[in-house]
Amino acid sequence: MTPIKTAAVAFAMSALLSACGGGSLAPEDNQQITSLEVKSAAFSQQAVLWVGGINLRDTLKVDTGICKNPVFNQAQSFPERAVINCTVTTTGEQPLSILGTNGQMLYSGKLTVPQPQVVMVTSQGSVTLELDPAVAPVSVNNFLAYVSNGYYRNTLFHRVIPGFVAQGGGYTTGLVKKPGQLAPIVLESNKGLLNTRSSLAMARTNVPNSATSEFYVNLADNPSLDYKNANNPGYAVFGKVVKGMDVIDKIAALPTATLNNFADVPVTDVTIQLMVQTQ
Repeated sequence: MTPIKTAAVAFAMSALLSACGGGSLAPEDNQQITSLEVKSAAFSQQAVLWVGGINLRDTLKVDTGICKNPVFNQAQSFPERAVINCTVTTTGEQPLSILGTNGQMLYSGKLTVPQPQVVMVTSQGSVTLELDPAVAPVSVNNFLAYVSNGYYRNTLFHRVIPGFVAQGGGYTTGLVKKPGQLAPIVLESNKGLLNTRSSLAMARTNVPNSATSEFYVNLADNPSLDYKNANNPGYAVFGKVVKGMDVIDKIAALPTATLNNFADVPVTDVTIQLMVQTQ
């Protein structure tokens, strides 16, 4: 338990729980939580949390790890309503409890944050990607950083090999390397996620820790891309297609050619028009 001088921090956590998984409310000693609302409970996203009650600025204790760096919004808060911003840092079901000044339980329950999903809108149709931050946190956070800053807009699926992979996320029309890539990330290939059909993985060079923005979708089971040993580390899977694999298959069926010394390039540009995190 960590003492919190501003109850808004404690109630922020309870707001998340109420919105996503239920809980219990208990008024004691003139401290009450009477309403809980969260505007968002998506992994890696800023949540705006609203808590109604009585004496929300009394000293409380909170036991939770669902958010990091919660910020009490002084301008919008008062004793009957606390407004907080915090970043959701985990997924799955998490316990949460809030204790009052005298140690009484004011709130007890559980929060469920869903796996993050991203909708990728392409010139051939839309695809929904589900990510796995618990297994591949570096890869997921890297991918979501590119999604949130709009990097993938107008990039191409520039390498498509039927029965193997469809790769994109690094080049624009004319096979021009898109600027603005983030620093390369650590390879997370030895985490148990496999390069099976419909899985989503990071593309890289021959250097293991070199992945940046490029990714690929497996068009078939590709065990040759999985981790074998330190000398053959494979490629890091960090998610999967949960809707729209038919769109990926449609992309894979398009004619390809060698263009500007790039092999397996779709003759007609396959453009990623938009990527947005939806949960």
